[in-house]
Amino acid sequence: MGCDATGLAAALRAAATVVAGHRAELIELDRAIGDADHGENLNRGFEAIVAALDAGVPETPAAVAKLAATTLISKVGGAAGPLYGTAFLRASAKLGASDEVDVPVLVEALKAALEGVQARGKAVVGDATMVDALAPAAEAASTAGGDLAAVLTAAADAADRGAESTVDLVPRKGRASYLGERAVGHMDPGARSTALLLRAFAEAAR
Repeated sequence: MGCDATGLAAALRAAATVVAGHRAELIELDRAIGDADHGENLNRGFEAIVAALDAGVPETPAAVAKLAATTLISKVGGAAGPLYGTAFLRASAKLGASDEVDVPVLVEALKAALEGVQARGKAVVGDATMVDALAPAAEAASTAGGDLAAVLTAAADAADRGAESTVDLVPRKGRASYLGERAVGHMDPGARSTALLLRAFAEAAR
């Protein structure tokens, strides 16, 4: 069973609810090592995605993902807009013209999202960024097996572990990198939001 445009739109709405619910947490995580705007920016972006979907759901999953991408890039400040926007844009290119997303396409879309984020942010695993959540998620998805929900759950579990790993890392990218060793002990807000979004998608796929 795949996911059609309506299903992906529903998953984005679910993600928006999760982002709103964790807005304060993401603000606090970012206050410790950044400029405290990650939660607010991401919440604004997903509110805008919901508003765009309310105006009309595009016909294909790729078009829904592209709508999310362009909305985030245009509405969200800081690093989150360009990075998440690029992730959705690269993913949408992998979804192609098909009416449904199946597991092999999902795996390719996650890999493409990771490649887009790395191309944009120049980060690798160990830099204490969202890549530390997204890279293991893409890897877990490629080996998980099962249906969409199972694959996304495996990805979300891996992203959770990846986000936790950033607590012990010295950041090498972004504003947190200016703090150096003083940032150790704090989870990267981008890694946390990546894990939250993947968990929201996994729950929606159930």
